Amino acid sequence: MTDSTMCESGSGELKPIVRALEVRIRPHVEAQLAHPFVRGIAAGSLDPAVFKNWVLQDYRYLIEYARVFGFCAARADTLKSMTWYAEAMRLTLAVEMDLHRQYAKRFGISPTELEQAPIWPTTRAYVDFLIRVASTGDYADAVAALLPCTWGYVDLAAKLALEEPPKDQRYAAWIEHHNDPEFAAAAKWLKAELERVATGCGNEKRAQLVELFETSCSYEFAFWEMCWKGGG
Repeated sequence: MTDSTMCESGSGELKPIVRALEVRIRPHVEAQLAHPFVRGIAAGSLDPAVFKNWVLQDYRYLIEYARVFGFCAARADTLKSMTWYAEAMRLTLAVEMDLHRQYAKRFGISPTELEQAPIWPTTRAYVDFLIRVASTGDYADAVAALLPCTWGYVDLAAKLALEEPPKDQRYAAWIEHHNDPEFAAAAKWLKAELERVATGCGNEKRAQLVELFETSCSYEFAFWEMCWKGGG
């Protein structure tokens, strides 16, 4: 049975899955928005030593996140989707990680420290979850697990952009970067892709996709908590 045939035997008319996930992700984004780490970015008052945790761990996360794009490209059922993931992987490795190197420099993190930083348990658990789903689940599973990172950051940055910009330009640049239209476009594409591959799925499969989505949402909050407390 191929990935694309897995959702052919739907059970009647179902509401769009992305509409259901919008309700699910909202409390997660609100919780992240209220987290002291994020509030510190918004106010420009976050201790740079604490933000350094995010720079180091997110750099390690992005390396593995790019691998997930590779799995998705291999499992995608259309050439258009394969192309999108291949480009997303390239942008992550060539552009996003270079921006992290620039962040590192502005926060006094040497290239050696950035490359050799140990991966913390929460980061490891999150990326291991994503890679396991992308490598052993079907294509719809992979998209559901992948989506919360992009969607959550886009919503979070959009809300932060409505507030008074932080005076610390390093944090203002962080908000501006994640509020970029390209990030919003990526989130929109992934939502549409999940809707496409979930069409025709029965209730049991849809419940599985929602569970995977919510697990990634929980890891997103745990990532902020880890960076706030350090070493988690």
